[in-house]
Amino acid sequence: MGRSHHFHLDQGHHSITVNVGPGREGEIELLVNGKVIAYQKEHGPGMNLLTGELPDDPARLFRVRIREPRLVPVAPRCTLELDGVEHPMPERPDL
Repeated sequence: MGRSHHFHLDQGHHSITVNVGPGREGEIELLVNGKVIAYQKEHGPGMNLLTGELPDDPARLFRVRIREPRLVPVAPRCTLELDGVEHPMPERPDL
């Protein structure tokens, strides 16, 4: 069984966090300002995609891509797509 991974990025006055559960069968949570706004029960190798919105006026839609290599057992990578720009999300150390 693998370990959990946590990614975090601040955008303006908002905090965006992605929690990826352990192994290939763990869940993925997408949080904005500490609140879960999207959830995926299981994840697998390849690309996983979650969408959300920042509570601005007007709201700003964004996507988060979690890439998990199919053949090589390395940590997943997480990218935020906001306003047409891709932002790599750094992994937080385990708390």
